[in-house]
Amino acid sequence: MSYLTLALWLSNIILDTTGQLSFKAAARQPHSEANARHYWMTVFQQPWLWFGILCYVIEFVVWIAFLSLVPLSQGVLLGSINIVVILLAGRYFFSEHLTPMRVIGVLLVTCGVALVGLAS
Repeated sequence: MSYLTLALWLSNIILDTTGQLSFKAAARQPHSEANARHYWMTVFQQPWLWFGILCYVIEFVVWIAFLSLVPLSQGVLLGSINIVVILLAGRYFFSEHLTPMRVIGVLLVTCGVALVGLAS
């Protein structure tokens, strides 16, 4: 894997994770089902929502550049490491619960990405 490909891959991971964390931060507003309109109005006023959207726009460009350098099957498999990073970041920043099945899933995804990385 070239340095450019590696840089694009890492940038994609960082942008995707930052975008997801931003969306979660924007969505963490107190709400009730009785006043869903107020909740969504509050969410759309959150800077975190717009920062997350910006991250996703930039990530889209980075992802296209990354896919232009690697085969699609390899790129998608390498991109799946985002699941692991987002899960761990959610645990760290939002104290989300890690169940045994989630940990097993993370380990399987990590092993799969490592195998794809070794094969390239």
